Amino acid sequence: MDSEIIQLRTGTDLVTDVTAEVHRFCRGRGDGLCHLFVPHATAGLALIETGSGTEPDLAEAVDRLLPRQDIYRHRHGSTGHGRDHVLPAFVSPSLVLPVLDGQPALGTWQSVVVVDSNVDNPERRLRLSFVAA
Repeated sequence: MDSEIIQLRTGTDLVTDVTAEVHRFCRGRGDGLCHLFVPHATAGLALIETGSGTEPDLAEAVDRLLPRQDIYRHRHGSTGHGRDHVLPAFVSPSLVLPVLDGQPALGTWQSVVVVDSNVDNPERRLRLSFVAA
């Protein structure tokens, strides 16, 4: 298995598109599986259509499901930081993609994104691993 870690800065946006990094990592590797993992207690990975309004829709859905209020037992950090720690139960911190001829086999409108609501720490890592067929 071949693996590398890339550094990300998620900033204040809930969604960070990493599709280009996934394509770069898979290029020239043939057929296999690409496993992605964010080793953080407050982030996950998703496949969504980007640029069509999905990002704010997702942010609003997360806010409805997990409001940023002082209602969580997990209380360090900024107000509502406990919700950041609940997020990965709904948005998995890992994802596996088929790779065909060195290209991730994504649907026409699918993008790979990191979902991170933790505004206290915008520095993130993404591990990409490739297992050949």
